[in-house]
Amino acid sequence: MELAYIPSPSHGVYHLGPIPLRGYAFCIIIGVFVAVWLGNKRWIARGGRVGTVADIAVWAVPFGLLGGRLYHVITDYELYFSEGRDWVDAFKVWEGGLGIWGAIALGAVGAWIGCRRRGIPLPAWADALAPGIALAQAIGRWGNWFNQELYGKPTDLPWALHITSSTDGRVPGYYHPTFLYESLWCVGVALLVIWADRRFVLGHGRAFALYVAAYCTGRGWIEYMRIDDAHHIFGVRLNVWTAIIVFVLAVTYFVISAKKRPGRETVVEPGADDADGEAEKADGAEKAESESESASEADSAEVKDAQAKDDEAEAEKTETESAKKT
Repeated sequence: MELAYIPSPSHGVYHLGPIPLRGYAFCIIIGVFVAVWLGNKRWIARGGRVGTVADIAVWAVPFGLLGGRLYHVITDYELYFSEGRDWVDAFKVWEGGLGIWGAIALGAVGAWIGCRRRGIPLPAWADALAPGIALAQAIGRWGNWFNQELYGKPTDLPWALHITSSTDGRVPGYYHPTFLYESLWCVGVALLVIWADRRFVLGHGRAFALYVAAYCTGRGWIEYMRIDDAHHIFGVRLNVWTAIIVFVLAVTYFVISAKKRPGRETVVEPGADDADGEAEKADGAEKAESESESASEADSAEVKDAQAKDDEAEAEKTETESAKKT
């Protein structure tokens, strides 16, 4: 008898009247908001303007979703274009299937467009977003839990994932919750990047490179545990090869960048300091004006008090003279 396990949702879609609410989509949306929120805080701390991260995310997110879907469809084309399959399903993103490799690659293109329009260096923006992206992945992985997908090998561990669905070739049973392993790993990656960025003052894209390298390290061993269908090259899953290649590229960039451009960017957003200075001047002017008005009011009050005292003294003098005459 199983003493403990992680239950799977009975279904991944909930209906609010005629409106379907999909757990997978909610996880992606929440992840995006968290990434933008944290990225905005880090961007401001580096000297950028409020709202810049969100403005560029408007470009990066749609490109990222498109890239993630393209990578999934291309690497698992048989799910959509083989005999008995409906190619229209390739457009049903809400049913799951986003490859992080394609999402980051094409998302970077969208971010580059947004940064270019604002005159901002892409590496600096990527450094600010790096830990937020890792947290977004951690949240997004729970979408796989809603869809009962991407689990690992059978296990009798207390934290085994109980799969109940039998659709698309699934076999109900207890499996390694690889979605949870990757989610926790991504949280660790986010914390690592935040710590390393503070400790070593990373810049020029090195915080982002560290995130990529750390994620690839975890994705490699987690990928080995998965039992879903995947293409293999020399007996190794395609995503493992991708993780190895991307890891090497990230480490190479980190090392070369550290030698050529040590330290961190002094200016991440042109004009941000001027804007802050103007805002401070405006605040100072308003404060000075307010103080001037307060001083004027105080002076006016003092004049009124002095006049009142003079009037009282004059009245007392008149009364005294009247009394003497009497």
